[in-house]
Amino acid sequence: MTATPPARRVAAFFDLDKTIIATSSTAAFSRSFLRGGLLTRGDVLRSAYAHLLYLMGSADAAQTERMRAHLSSLVTGWDVATVSQIVAETLHEHIDPVVYSEAVDLIVRHHEQGHDVVIVSASGEEVVEPIAAALGADHAIATRMGVAQGLYTGDIEFYAYGEHKATAIRELADRHGYDLDASYAYSDSITDAPMLGAVGHAAVVNPDRTLRRLAAEKGWDALTFTRPVRLGMNLHPVRTGTVLLGVAALAVGIAWAARRRRANIGR
Repeated sequence: MTATPPARRVAAFFDLDKTIIATSSTAAFSRSFLRGGLLTRGDVLRSAYAHLLYLMGSADAAQTERMRAHLSSLVTGWDVATVSQIVAETLHEHIDPVVYSEAVDLIVRHHEQGHDVVIVSASGEEVVEPIAAALGADHAIATRMGVAQGLYTGDIEFYAYGEHKATAIRELADRHGYDLDASYAYSDSITDAPMLGAVGHAAVVNPDRTLRRLAAEKGWDALTFTRPVRLGMNLHPVRTGTVLLGVAALAVGIAWAARRRRANIGR
């Protein structure tokens, strides 16, 4: 007799910004970094400008590279413990009010079906990991920045953007035995087409015209999330020690956000 092979595991991969939350996770912490002395008011204004480009999808390659270089220089030398503490202490202040209730319901349904939930974001680990933990996700994929002697170096060790997201998803699937053909992915951004294409069941969330057209060509579902709600105690508390270190939230995440040129304008 031939033994029946065990069923492979299924995962649901969620983009973060404008898929689970209604804004940019990176920009959300700018005020806290200002209060913590890591940013000046001028830095916050430049961050706000990058966020505006992100929302409007109007950053070109040259603007994006200038912003990335500036922010990489800006955060070099920041103390990792200070960044971790600020993110942990202000997570609920900034993130609770902007989580889409439809996304939370979808995460719950996947868990009820026995699926692992993975948050995949180009923002930095120090932002993505605690948000993922608060949402009850099983794993997170995020941008990693270099650290030396407790300080950020400004070097990018892994940039979770575009095709790199899909590569990281395949590597995670290999480690945990996920059947990608049976797995799911959700994103709002055309830059996440490789991530959506890596699984058997993809869906676009609040897509712009370009992504909606691609979804129609690929046969992907299209979802509309409209209800950001304050979850309060429904989110699990996050201890400071669970926050992974990295500085991509400012050095790379905002620059990445500006590069998302196809972002949905009419939300």
